[in-house]
Amino acid sequence: MQQGQVVEVEITDLADGGDGVGKCGDRVVFVPDTAIGDRAQVRLVQVKRKYARGKLQDLKHESPSRQRPPCIVADKCGGCQWQHIEHPAQLAAKQNQVIQALVRIGRLDHPPVQPVQTTGESLGYRNKATYPLQVAPSGEIRAGYYQKGSHKLVNLNQCPVQDERLNPFLAQIKRDIAAQGWTIYNEQQHQGELRHLGVRVGRQTGQVLLTLVAKTGKLPELEVQAHRWLSSFDNLVGVCLNLNGDRTNAIFGKSTRTLAGQSFLQEEFAGLQFRLRSDTFFQVNTEAAELIWQAIARELNLQGHETILDTYCGIGTFSLPLAQQAKEVWGIEVHPGSVAQAQENAQLNQIENVEFYTGDVAELLAQDSPLWQAHPQEKPDIVVVDPPRQGCQPPVLEALIDLGCDRLVYISCKPSTLARDLKQLCASGYELKQVQPVDLFPQTAHIEAVAFLTRNNRTSQP
Repeated sequence: MQQGQVVEVEITDLADGGDGVGKCGDRVVFVPDTAIGDRAQVRLVQVKRKYARGKLQDLKHESPSRQRPPCIVADKCGGCQWQHIEHPAQLAAKQNQVIQALVRIGRLDHPPVQPVQTTGESLGYRNKATYPLQVAPSGEIRAGYYQKGSHKLVNLNQCPVQDERLNPFLAQIKRDIAAQGWTIYNEQQHQGELRHLGVRVGRQTGQVLLTLVAKTGKLPELEVQAHRWLSSFDNLVGVCLNLNGDRTNAIFGKSTRTLAGQSFLQEEFAGLQFRLRSDTFFQVNTEAAELIWQAIARELNLQGHETILDTYCGIGTFSLPLAQQAKEVWGIEVHPGSVAQAQENAQLNQIENVEFYTGDVAELLAQDSPLWQAHPQEKPDIVVVDPPRQGCQPPVLEALIDLGCDRLVYISCKPSTLARDLKQLCASGYELKQVQPVDLFPQTAHIEAVAFLTRNNRTSQP
């Protein structure tokens, strides 16, 4: 096999990055834009000793799970990987993705992975979108997503996976930016002002928050234009400016101020009210996040006497509904702004049996931390872990194992790191009872999963 060679490949699986997987000779071949059951002619673009990567040239036989993508730029835009695959086949692939990770990485025999839960809606689900901005050679302002593997922007005026209530904003705001003559940031030259355009909607309330991300914020008539937008869109409740002057791929900077209206939108989740700001982390699929909460509530079956430790708690998304069913909840979060919002949301809902601690999870789990100083004779009955995609750092896992709580809930957005961490937990006295995947990101290869573990023996409290 050589780079540039055209080979025929039968697609038999889907990788966790979204590519189709087949074999040619003794090598695994990864091919984007394919589906299980495709027989394809593939041009090899990279050849390694054990695997190769290819580009689809022609379909000799189409998979029965193929469909016409609902988005007209699906073949160009890098936002979705699986619009060409029917939703039931996506769900089957995602369940298999979780199973294979737990078997191959976690070394777990017959892991108890349930069928993927779904809201039934595979389009129009995203409650938030953040678009990079560029200037076309014609001078037109472009906003959209990058093409696969590039920084070439696919210009959008609407997106079928985002809440349709956000669609009217994109085209109008691009026109207004052009009319104002505001400069667009160039990442190579580190010049220009506007970097990103962010829109967020409360799925249950319909409230919309608009955010401009700029280098310095020195934009003529900025507040005047912000008030124009506020009066032009009935469901717009606030316009904000976030400043990011760094040479970085990070979207948001540390400073955000309100230009018009309010700094947050209100959303309903798990029967509670939440205030969401421009840079607040909140699951992009509100209804699917409700499925996660329902799975947790169903499996834990709280009786009102439990003490729960919620690590990586964010703005209290799960801490607050848990507190309604438990004796008390302690939340840990490293970002001070998120902790402040969690406390604000607790007050908003008149929930008093929850405490939030700011700091690194591993440090706050250590025996001499402020958490245990405040609760010297107490030990949580249940720990909830919701780490970022890289999973729990080794010190966090070690601290959880030393803590030795009876039950542990692990919420994961990456099966490989979930499997890695479950391997260590299960080797240290925990038993995996159930894994419930939830389709939080339809049309993409990403999958959320909730693992429920119980401890076979108790360890000493901190």
